[in-house]
Amino acid sequence: MKRNVAAAIIAIWVLSSVAFGQEDNPLTAVDVKSAKPKPAPRTADGHPDLSGYWKGTRDTIPVGNIGKDLPGLKLPLTPAGEAALQHNLTATIDPESLCIIGGIPRHNASGLPFEVLQGSKKIAFLYWYSYFRLIPLDARRKHSDDPEPSFFGEEIGHWEGDTLVIDSTGFKDERVWIDENANPHSDALHVVERWTRPDADHIHVETLIEDAKFYAKPFKYSRTWVAGKPDEELQEYSCSENNVDKDHLGFGPGPIRPDGTRGYLNPAPLPPPIPKSPAPVK
Repeated sequence: MKRNVAAAIIAIWVLSSVAFGQEDNPLTAVDVKSAKPKPAPRTADGHPDLSGYWKGTRDTIPVGNIGKDLPGLKLPLTPAGEAALQHNLTATIDPESLCIIGGIPRHNASGLPFEVLQGSKKIAFLYWYSYFRLIPLDARRKHSDDPEPSFFGEEIGHWEGDTLVIDSTGFKDERVWIDENANPHSDALHVVERWTRPDADHIHVETLIEDAKFYAKPFKYSRTWVAGKPDEELQEYSCSENNVDKDHLGFGPGPIRPDGTRGYLNPAPLPPPIPKSPAPVK
């Protein structure tokens, strides 16, 4: 089945509870905690194996909002950060709907599943848009003096006990939103992710976000995902192929609900699918 409309994928997690019913949403999962959880698998070198297909839990609210863990969902924007936010709201189209990489930390806040493939020297995070990031695992490696700006930044990973630490600098500062709600980041962004696998069915990240240009102080974002079914995996997604909505999109993220999620209050139910015509009798 061809996946070819980028703007539609942006809205999947916004409309999923309407389209599928919350209990049937294929993009998220109920977090059923076991009284006796299975231990996390480990690789041959003894580290927790983060590999797997990971889905957001339905109690992660608000999805897509990097201020999820802050009082009142209020980000500590500087005056320059507030101006950048207003620019995003009134003069920029959601970069992901234009097939531009969302980057980090936006992908950590996304409602879409992702997949991890872990090796001894590198670890790969694979995303729904057929984007990926490949992170070297080397405690001796240092950041470049002047890294080439990129959407995921210059990423370096190392293990601290059972915790994978990913330190990222050198981010682009144009055509980027830090989350689904158009919040901004500058080229001063510094992100430190601390990934753990507390048991076989969960993966967790604690993210420290620093950006002295746009945010008055560092803040944190945390998130837990649950393991998908054994047969679930990412499929090819050609974002720019037949992206028919891109020329009709407006600026900003659209309405933000009082709970911090993106979308309309009490949207009308989607119409039932059009029945297929019966096959002609031969």
